[in-house]
Amino acid sequence: MIREIDVKEITRQIRDMCIEVNYSLSEDMACAMKEAADKERGPLGKKVLQQLKENLEIAKEEQIPICQDTGMAVIFLEIGQDVHFIGGDLGQAVDEGVRQGYAEGYLRKSVVGDPLLRENTKDNTPAVLHTSIVPGDRVKITVAPKGFGSENMSRIAMLKPAQGVEGVKQVILDTVREAGPNACPPLAVGVGIGGTFEKAALLSKQALTRPVGEPAKDAHIRALEEEMLEKVNALGIGPGGLGGNVTALAVHINAYATHIAGLPVAVNLCCHVNRHVKRVL
Repeated sequence: MIREIDVKEITRQIRDMCIEVNYSLSEDMACAMKEAADKERGPLGKKVLQQLKENLEIAKEEQIPICQDTGMAVIFLEIGQDVHFIGGDLGQAVDEGVRQGYAEGYLRKSVVGDPLLRENTKDNTPAVLHTSIVPGDRVKITVAPKGFGSENMSRIAMLKPAQGVEGVKQVILDTVREAGPNACPPLAVGVGIGGTFEKAALLSKQALTRPVGEPAKDAHIRALEEEMLEKVNALGIGPGGLGGNVTALAVHINAYATHIAGLPVAVNLCCHVNRHVKRVL
């Protein structure tokens, strides 16, 4: 049976989610930050984590943004194949939700309409929208605004298959090492392996929306996540880039089938807030 959903509800949900995700840390990230404070051994690193903790508490109590860069809105919609949208254009409804959320939440508008002419759209639209069709009659909405301090430090590499898993490890480590303090560590590291050029990048972005600490399903990917988290933290970059043993809170890896001649690898870095919130309609 077909279920109808008015796109006005999509607008309302995204408006609320844009404000929520920018005002308070998700539960998984809050737990990860607490664990980081317990694990960090460097005095400067501990001080940075304490300052970040205080900042997060103030933002939540006073209902103000946890970071001045409230990001470009990235929206994932997993749409049940038995859903029929009514009441207007879905894409326009998504952008309207972002527009309302960023206006009503007094969030910084950081989007320029043309990448070369650089004129601000003044409402943080358009959003970056990814849709997928799944079984069922529900719609899962994920809002994950991305600031560009960390986005600019992300990388994609088209490896040769012969470079194998060691080549993948090197890309991850090189990306984090080159980013240094610029991506605002401690980091969430999203990695996409496989697919094509654009699929690997999408996989890495989606990896950042997985709850921190939730391991990959496949045993060999799970083992690689654990190994790379240890190696990334061994780089010694630490919180704020001031040294320490907690450079990353998590390394999440998503993998997909690929061509016999390729091994695409994308690394999408995110700062310590790693904003993401999910709702199901």
